[in-house]
Amino acid sequence: MIATDEQVPESGPILEIPELTVDFSNGGRWVRAVDHVSLRVLRGECVCLTGESGCGKTTTALAISRLLPVPPTRYASGSILVGGEDVLKMSEEELRRLRGRIISYVFQEGGGALNPVFRVGTQVLEGLRLHRPAAATASEVVRLLRMVGVPAPELTRHSYPRQLSGGTQQRVAIAVALASQPSLLIADEPTAQVDPTIQAQIVDVFRTLKRELGMSILLITHNFGIVSELGDRVAVMYAGQVVESARTQDLLDRPLHPYTQALIRSVPGLREGGERLAGIPGTAPSADAMPSGCRFHPRCAIARADCAAESPALRQVEPGRWVRCPYWKEGG
Repeated sequence: MIATDEQVPESGPILEIPELTVDFSNGGRWVRAVDHVSLRVLRGECVCLTGESGCGKTTTALAISRLLPVPPTRYASGSILVGGEDVLKMSEEELRRLRGRIISYVFQEGGGALNPVFRVGTQVLEGLRLHRPAAATASEVVRLLRMVGVPAPELTRHSYPRQLSGGTQQRVAIAVALASQPSLLIADEPTAQVDPTIQAQIVDVFRTLKRELGMSILLITHNFGIVSELGDRVAVMYAGQVVESARTQDLLDRPLHPYTQALIRSVPGLREGGERLAGIPGTAPSADAMPSGCRFHPRCAIARADCAAESPALRQVEPGRWVRCPYWKEGG
């Protein structure tokens, strides 16, 4: 049962996922989208989940609150522990209390997450009424909008989403997510649809949430610049699996998995000395056509013959560092 005050206990990780596996039904057979993924988010920590499009980041995020419909989804194995309680064992009533009050989401397109027929202040107020009725006031709406950098919040709260820029819409969507004072904020590519200037401003909003509110954040992004600015730890996903996990600065300074190395070599500004950017050959496999053995081996520069035959485990190779590659020392 979720605690009666609808807050998770203060000790232990806010989120712990051991060996989560998620399948989708496709033409009468099960396709594995998330394969034994393990993650942990501590209180006040920002963990970044990164990797190419289609690697399972968003599916993992949606699974945390069981937002994936069953069917066609199957939670095949593992657990999703929020404050020590297993989300996969929760009743529908417990899930309703979990969603929004304990875990809130911010998605890619703020405009798409907002209702076009209601003023933005009304939408923030709705979250307050549902989760913090004593704070459901116009002044609290203005405070939340100001916190996330909405310009002239006293006036903007009367606007409809269509009257706002994309960046302001995204800020409003963040304010809606914060109205419930969640313990964990899950942000799925929150800067993907905005220009670099607005992106920097939204990054500042998340930095403020982490510093001033001590909020736990799971940030899903393919942008290593944002990872370097916000992340305490980072997990890299490829083809439905976590292939490397480490403290952010350690991973950026010395990536160990060949896939992580290739990702960082392809990002401008992360490599010093004027190194030439290099793309990753080939394409990531689809969930219904995974290669045998190591899933990255068809694109890997250090692959050996046995890489196509044996699927490597995610192993701890240094304190706080996990890598899914037996030949990581040879990647350099």
